Amino acid sequence: MNYADIKNIDVANGPGIRVSLFVSGCTHHCKGCFNPETWDFNFGQCFTEDKVDEILSLLEPSHIKGLSILGGEPLEYSNQAGLLPLLRRVKEKYPEKDIWCYTGYDFQKDVVERMMVNWPETKELITYIDILVDGKFEEDKKDLTLRFRGSSNQNIIDVQKSLKEGKVCLWEEKGNI
Repeated sequence: MNYADIKNIDVANGPGIRVSLFVSGCTHHCKGCFNPETWDFNFGQCFTEDKVDEILSLLEPSHIKGLSILGGEPLEYSNQAGLLPLLRRVKEKYPEKDIWCYTGYDFQKDVVERMMVNWPETKELITYIDILVDGKFEEDKKDLTLRFRGSSNQNIIDVQKSLKEGKVCLWEEKGNI
């Protein structure tokens, strides 16, 4: 897996001060994408064990609320295996910090009903993700007033609550910042 960037201070992609990893590779190619260079799976640098260690170190300060994973497309099958070691170690070392993931895939149709059924990587990966912002960016639904998403069709999903209840449960912002 390749990655495009690691931001050690990010306040735009989830609540609080976060560390963000931008992976490379995306097949959605959304019109108006803010990061089209990351569509190329070979863009950027190779994501190594050293980068996992770097992210773990960046997450250490108590003022860092969590990790956000964006792209590109983190849930492309070829990126999932690359992300698993990172997410395992983040949850092991920092169980109090949350993990947000941004995907163009639909949580229910694509992730739960297809990916989790067909790919063991997805089934494990999703157990580490607290919040999933799902849905392709749609330029005609772009709304700059929305928090943590680019277009009104996208949802902010409480993944663990959704899995427990067997239905999509949206994230409730109050008390989370």
